[in-house]
Amino acid sequence: MPMTIKSHPGADADFATAYDEFADAIFRHCCYRCFDRERAKELMQEVFMKAWDYLVAGKDIDNVQAFLYRTANNILVDEARRAKKRTVVSYEDMEESGFEIEGEDGRDQGRVFDAKAIAQVLHELEEPYRAAIIMRYIDELSPKEIAELLNETANVVSVRLNRGMKMLRTILATYG
Repeated sequence: MPMTIKSHPGADADFATAYDEFADAIFRHCCYRCFDRERAKELMQEVFMKAWDYLVAGKDIDNVQAFLYRTANNILVDEARRAKKRTVVSYEDMEESGFEIEGEDGRDQGRVFDAKAIAQVLHELEEPYRAAIIMRYIDELSPKEIAELLNETANVVSVRLNRGMKMLRTILATYG
């Protein structure tokens, strides 16, 4: 059952629990979407600030995970729209700035896939395919969960994943 937070005087404890449970995942999601560790921290904080403002306004959050990912996606889309120029960041640059690709379970995601190639290729993928691929293969969410988070149907998400994977294969083929 999804975690919920009801707006009440003791909601700060529930909010702190939600932060502990989801902050790392939201940060990682932002990192893979913007490729800047410091900016990802700021975006993650902005996501939780918006969630807190929502609660303070007297509104309930019925599915915390969905709310946080939806808020993160909205912020990231706004960020991309504001960005006039994008720069390519290498995996080495990400590592030097302290970026680690360790999952919640402690395993090094770099062993699961070639992180250097993925970081380069993800930057080349268009939205909304990039978001779907990151949520599925990095955040390890099911298509149904992604659909709930993005307010889309599972079919739309599956199509995006399929098309996104085809685009990834095409892009990776150019790398040799």
